[in-house]
Amino acid sequence: MNRQLIQKAAEDILRSKKTIAFTGAGISVESGIPDFRSAEGLWQKYDPEEYAHIHAFYSDPDKVWLMLKDMFTLVMTAKPNPAHIGLAELEQMGLLSTVITQNVDGLHQAAGSKNVIEFHGSHRTLSCLKCSTTLDGASLKIEDLPARCPRCSSLLKPDVVFFGEPIPPKAQTYSFRESKSCGTVLVIGTSAVVYPAASIPIMAKEEGATIIEINMEPTPLTGQISDYLITGSAGKIIPAIVEEVRRQR
Repeated sequence: MNRQLIQKAAEDILRSKKTIAFTGAGISVESGIPDFRSAEGLWQKYDPEEYAHIHAFYSDPDKVWLMLKDMFTLVMTAKPNPAHIGLAELEQMGLLSTVITQNVDGLHQAAGSKNVIEFHGSHRTLSCLKCSTTLDGASLKIEDLPARCPRCSSLLKPDVVFFGEPIPPKAQTYSFRESKSCGTVLVIGTSAVVYPAASIPIMAKEEGATIIEINMEPTPLTGQISDYLITGSAGKIIPAIVEEVRRQR
């Protein structure tokens, strides 16, 4: 871990008029949720076009629920790791305005973050496509799935954004507004290749923000959009930044 870059990140956060975090699958890997695109990820087992497209859910929901059960098991048993907890601490210190996450696991909220924008929805709640009744996933056991609506008996769908579905308008509007009004962005555990989410650090950069990238390896952002890259695991780097922020404060 590069101590100089940890110190620089702490300085940038303390100097910033407003800091936001933009997180992807990499931040939750240490919580036991593999990146969908990794060797152990869901897309190795399930073709996303066949299982993760909204048309697939409508045409054969029982088949799609085979994948969703796997995802449900991962999400409902996962616990926040030190990276999630560190971001919640920065928010409590008044130094982090918002977490914009591409993840659907609810781990930022479980760690204590209050201001979280779930860009791709959440797997922790399910909604009825017919009458809009919403259910908390924690109230269900794996054997209850696929679940039906308690009100009208229609099949429930997790509140995640499937391929072919629009980004929730409120989430997109709020995210873009935050990215255009911040001074610093912590980009954590994302390769930033999935749009429109990937445009968040780009928009911030265009408005003059400092982009701090925390990833295991370089991404398309590195050297182009990010001001610097801190290489390594978010679970070690974020707590180190928080500790340095406390020291410098």
